[in-house]
Amino acid sequence: MLEHLIQLDRHIFFYINHDLTNPFFDWLMPILRNPRTWIPLYIFILAFCLWKYKKRGALIVILFALSAGFADFTSVHLIKNTVQRVRPCRDPIDSETATIRVPCGTGYSFPSTHATDHFAMATFISFVFFRRWKWIWLWAVLWAGSISFAQVYVGVHFPVDITVGALYGILVGWLFYLAFKKLQPDF
Repeated sequence: MLEHLIQLDRHIFFYINHDLTNPFFDWLMPILRNPRTWIPLYIFILAFCLWKYKKRGALIVILFALSAGFADFTSVHLIKNTVQRVRPCRDPIDSETATIRVPCGTGYSFPSTHATDHFAMATFISFVFFRRWKWIWLWAVLWAGSISFAQVYVGVHFPVDITVGALYGILVGWLFYLAFKKLQPDF
């Protein structure tokens, strides 16, 4: 069963990394995974929360940052170091055919920390502001999903890495939202 899942993962990776290749994605996907692209959005979110919601905004900022930090730390230091799955760009089988569009990276592949971190932040912020802006969840998931998809397209993660990273990030974001609701039940 596990071998079938690994083979399916490789086939989906090949489809995304090879069959979806086009000049627009070749230009866009490396940009999406670059911190210079998404850090300004997160700075805006933090500044907006502080400006608009003052003390509550400070709590949102703290828990938003903690959700990303917790997701990042546990993904890298607990899960990746335990599983130790190599990246497709370093895998003896897949590196032969993978199209690598960015530097490979030094760490392990499973789960994708990009997916974990961005989905944790997207989930947290979506739950916090859902009552005020009903469509925020859609934009947050599209944002986190596009960054995560880019990881597979550029050749540094397998689809299962992204999927598990996203699910774990959603769990972390939801848990930090529960902490927020406990501290601010009337928000």
